Amino acid sequence: MSNYPQEQIPANNLAERSSLYAEFLAERQEILRHKWIESEKAGMDIGFERALLDWTRHHRANWRLRRKASAQG
Repeated sequence: MSNYPQEQIPANNLAERSSLYAEFLAERQEILRHKWIESEKAGMDIGFERALLDWTRHHRANWRLRRKASAQG
């Protein structure tokens, strides 16, 4: 346990101000979309972990580039 006092910030305010959390949520949404698409193709639920691994291997890099480009202009 730390000897330093922790700043008391309500969780909802922290999440609203955190760009890292916003990126996490956007990425999670894309993974869930990928999970749905791949599950439809397979005719069964492929599960979050499989969707995560597949999306990360095949789509994450391009998604990040497109997201960065759209944020810049």
